[in-house]
Amino acid sequence: MPVSNGHYSQCIEHNGILYLSGQLPIERETKTIPATIEEQTDLVFKNVETILKEAGSNKKNVLQVRVYISSINLWDKVNDGYSNFFEDHKPVRCIIPTRELHFGSLIEVEITAISKNK
Repeated sequence: MPVSNGHYSQCIEHNGILYLSGQLPIERETKTIPATIEEQTDLVFKNVETILKEAGSNKKNVLQVRVYISSINLWDKVNDGYSNFFEDHKPVRCIIPTRELHFGSLIEVEITAISKNK
């Protein structure tokens, strides 16, 4: 499991459900954030997939997704990356336009999933 950058857990399992903390598009090794929303969307879901795998799950077990974006104008590009990541799986979701996100990120994603591979 990747180590968190603060006083929180990346993921907690309770009664068979995984709760992932909000994930930012930060490259784990270099601590950098890509420039474009497309790159950030791909990276944030790659980070989510890593945590799910470490917790013994996968993207097909995701129940709910909350996507925070820094501007409503990013919606279509984020939706494209989201669709590419989840393919035919369609968890419930909400996309929340907000203002600034930490470290200047354009996207942050929060996940709830089933803890075991099905």
